[in-house]
Amino acid sequence: MTDHHIGMIVPSSNLTMETELPRMLRAREEAEPGDRFVFHSARARMQHVDPEQLRAMNAQAGRAAAELADARPDVVATACLVAIMAQGPGYHCTAEDDITRVLRAEGCAAPVVSSAGALLSGIAALGARKISIITPYLKPLTKAVADYLEDAGVEVVDALSLEVPDNLAVARLDPADLREHYHKLDLSGVDALVLSACVQMPSLPSIQPVEDEIGLPVLSAATATTYRILTELGLEPRVPGAGRLLAGTGDETRRPA
Repeated sequence: MTDHHIGMIVPSSNLTMETELPRMLRAREEAEPGDRFVFHSARARMQHVDPEQLRAMNAQAGRAAAELADARPDVVATACLVAIMAQGPGYHCTAEDDITRVLRAEGCAAPVVSSAGALLSGIAALGARKISIITPYLKPLTKAVADYLEDAGVEVVDALSLEVPDNLAVARLDPADLREHYHKLDLSGVDALVLSACVQMPSLPSIQPVEDEIGLPVLSAATATTYRILTELGLEPRVPGAGRLLAGTGDETRRPA
């Protein structure tokens, strides 16, 4: 049995990062009992998803990273996709580098994953070039996310904003509703559907059912973050029932034609 220690930097009002990721990795433990996952969190204040609070939360990442470094995690994931994407194209590289510098200064060699960078990695791993997305954000922030993805070479065919500004309210959204929400999207010509472009909006129970319904890969910020965590740990990205992205490297159906 090998323990893998995962450090997480989460918004203070985030309830979902510490539920969906552990659920996925617990499911992996049942399928691959040789690996076990242990979680350690540091929080950064944020209650409302608006530009001012997102910038203020980003400024706390160094302090949170230094606290996590004391636990000597094997990987560190920072989880607020829109806080990073709202700062402009490519900012996930800056955020990951800044956190890495703090960890190294504290003697911690863990690689750093951001949910923003992870979503791009997940889309790339599926070979997807055209996607549609659902977000809980107000429309201007959804546009910022779409622009960020477009700048990275991913065409956003359609986007649905649920327009929930309170972060705790986002966590309380029913993931089953996503099975209806996606019908409002234009999916013509897309290679994949991002069912939740936010690690706070719960989606895990709907990922596999929606994927089975539409016959296209379905992912979320949370499943993409889990994918990156596993690959950074050198482990097969396999979680049962969590969509094609986490079907494992031996699954020939992972990449769309």
